[in-house]
Amino acid sequence: MKNNNNKEELQQKQEFLFDTVNYKILLIGIAVIALGFILMSGGGSHDPNVFNEDVFNFRRIRLAPTTVLIGFGITIYSIFKKSK
Repeated sequence: MKNNNNKEELQQKQEFLFDTVNYKILLIGIAVIALGFILMSGGGSHDPNVFNEDVFNFRRIRLAPTTVLIGFGITIYSIFKKSK
């Protein structure tokens, strides 16, 4: 009987690894990473014999990788942020 009561107490004391704030920041970071990959997409050519210069524009070379790196920074911050 006491053994069963101890199990119930342990189950009630279980908590999540992070706070809700950490999970919200983590989801924001994942959304920023997804936005960066969306910005990287496109720029292809319908004809394989024709080269499309849009592959090397500012959005795909500078903006999108920077956005992905910022997203990774946000997710790392959400993991290391201490709960109060």
